Amino acid sequence: MKDDRQLPGWAKQQAEALQRMRDNGGSPGLARLDQLAGKSGREILEAMMAGELPYPPMNDTMNMSLLEVGDGHAVFQGIPLLQHYNPLGTVHGGWFATLLDSALGCAVQTTLSAGRTYTTAELSINIVRPASQQTGPLRAVARVLYVGGQMATVEARVEDEKGGLYAHATSTCFIYKARGRGENALA
Repeated sequence: MKDDRQLPGWAKQQAEALQRMRDNGGSPGLARLDQLAGKSGREILEAMMAGELPYPPMNDTMNMSLLEVGDGHAVFQGIPLLQHYNPLGTVHGGWFATLLDSALGCAVQTTLSAGRTYTTAELSINIVRPASQQTGPLRAVARVLYVGGQMATVEARVEDEKGGLYAHATSTCFIYKARGRGENALA
């Protein structure tokens, strides 16, 4: 990657967010259950962005980062690379789906109290414009529409730095009591 001082706007913000996480000890991995205990969903995400908790290894594979969270709100940014192309020479739909699902899920997570978690039950995406390496950074901005005791609905848009729409999505998430890893989470 280029020297951060030479990166334009959004690309620089993503590089700075990743560097901030790494400077504070953040690395790809899986948080221990004791590290998550007593933290709300938003507190977990904020700790991850601060480098106090590991971030998902998939973020490196997909070249994306969580940039911002608020109550019922999350922003993920990704920069498509050649490794994300489909055989037709554009960014694979799965890259868009991953960027969107990440933002959608994290927006829901910001609303959860300690001891609660979620999983995506339904994801519907519409890709309205192809992307390539030349597209530059794309942001998925998600906002929660409804949160109940066991279900949440959320929507997101993927746009470029100029506001051009590339994709939009909706999702339904199941909300449930968090359990230890390896247990049937929904049982």
